[in-house]
Amino acid sequence: MPAHDYAATRYSAQDQINAGNVSTLKLDWTFSTGVLKGHEAAPLVVGATMYIVTPYPNILYALDLRRPGGPLKWVYRPKPSAAAQGVACCDVVNRGAAWADGRIFYNTLDDHTVALDAETGKELWKTQVGDINHGEFGVRGWLAALDAGSGRLV
Repeated sequence: MPAHDYAATRYSAQDQINAGNVSTLKLDWTFSTGVLKGHEAAPLVVGATMYIVTPYPNILYALDLRRPGGPLKWVYRPKPSAAAQGVACCDVVNRGAAWADGRIFYNTLDDHTVALDAETGKELWKTQVGDINHGEFGVRGWLAALDAGSGRLV
């Protein structure tokens, strides 16, 4: 869960890194998405997979943390409408993905919510939840709930 818990405490009881060994830490590997816009989403780690969502064009990368260098497991390219870039108020950033029941969920700049199989990257559904002609990410003053299994509006 991002931020550790629903209160967003970001607390971890892990003690692998401490005052006695922090000075010995070194870089192990890096990953570049190739997207030069602002990356404002924290990576999401579930088990041994790290999920990274880019700003527009909202590409989702799944990296295998069990293997040296964190190689790609899969890549999902949603191909959002290029017109969405012109109506984004605060650059073309993305706030990241969420995981539940073996699925990854996230929003694209052109007002779609996407669900993917977390293991394979296969698109399970893609639902338009707004209209780019009415503001960034479909800002419209109401909250939508989607069925996690089908993507239909509840």
